[in-house]
Amino acid sequence: MTSVYWLIAFVILIGIEIATMALTTVWFAGGAFVAFLLSLFGVSVEIQLSTFVISSFLLLFLTRPFAAKYINSNTVKTNVDSLIGQKARVTAEINNQLETGAAMVGGQEWTARSLEDDKVCPEGMMVEIRKIVGVKLIVTEAQEEA
Repeated sequence: MTSVYWLIAFVILIGIEIATMALTTVWFAGGAFVAFLLSLFGVSVEIQLSTFVISSFLLLFLTRPFAAKYINSNTVKTNVDSLIGQKARVTAEINNQLETGAAMVGGQEWTARSLEDDKVCPEGMMVEIRKIVGVKLIVTEAQEEA
């Protein structure tokens, strides 16, 4: 009878994964399938439960990084994330000590700071956006393309 419960759990977990595509429940569905197989061979419920937990977490920790890298690799960056790596033109000298600086990217002016505290970027210089903290662009001097 426990085989039916494991099979129901497996189907529900796969259904949730198909609906969300978030790589969250597929690992536990794998654990439920392993427990289902054990139940077919008459293994005790305690061993089925412990195997479910162990195999689910092993699948989660051993395969999730690989799966996340290759399955969700086509995710398109949107909004602010899409600015990282782009070039911007300094419109007001960037000086971290004086807490000044602005840069123009995509037709919008942003407050900007240098990644290196002692680096001053003069107006007109091209910079590359390395990260965004709050509403400030964190930039470095853009490398010339060959």
